[in-house]
Amino acid sequence: MYGIGVRRVATALVTASAATLLMTACQPGGSPAGAGSSPPGAPVKPAASTGAKACGVSDLNASMRQAAVRPDGTGTGATVVEFTNVSGKACTVRGYPTVAGAGNGSPQKNRPLKVTTTGTASTVKIAPGGKAWTKLTFVQVQGEADGYCKSGATPAGYPTLVVGVPGAGAHQVALTDGVIAECDDKVTVTALSSAKPS
Repeated sequence: MYGIGVRRVATALVTASAATLLMTACQPGGSPAGAGSSPPGAPVKPAASTGAKACGVSDLNASMRQAAVRPDGTGTGATVVEFTNVSGKACTVRGYPTVAGAGNGSPQKNRPLKVTTTGTASTVKIAPGGKAWTKLTFVQVQGEADGYCKSGATPAGYPTLVVGVPGAGAHQVALTDGVIAECDDKVTVTALSSAKPS
């Protein structure tokens, strides 16, 4: 009886070990769990430190002008938003701004635009007096006078936009040369960059 019991325990241990080996071999990436493999959906590693703090809302001054390169049409087409570091110390920005049509002094009436992002986000270190940029490309108004939208929507006009910088607050900006005219309340936004877009 004792010998039979030992053989049964030994058989059970071998079976359990084989099952463990099979499960280990089936881990994602072919590596055993805990051996350097990353589980699916693991968060992206944070960016390397630049030695500067993130910019705050009061660290940046924003301005906006029409872009030189923009879609055909009679609306605004595209603008370049420039953020200048006015803090006296280097700070950083990263990511994609949000955009809303300003509610004429009433933030609760701001009209958010649907944002499509383009480009790769990276940390941008802005020296005192230095700048970072983003380009906003709108669905262009067509035709003359008040124009029309290809979608059939009514064109919208905004004297100013509220551009939100991730972690650095909302900045209300007006065009230096006109009013924002666009269709469908959609905008394509480039990642904040140290390279000035055209």
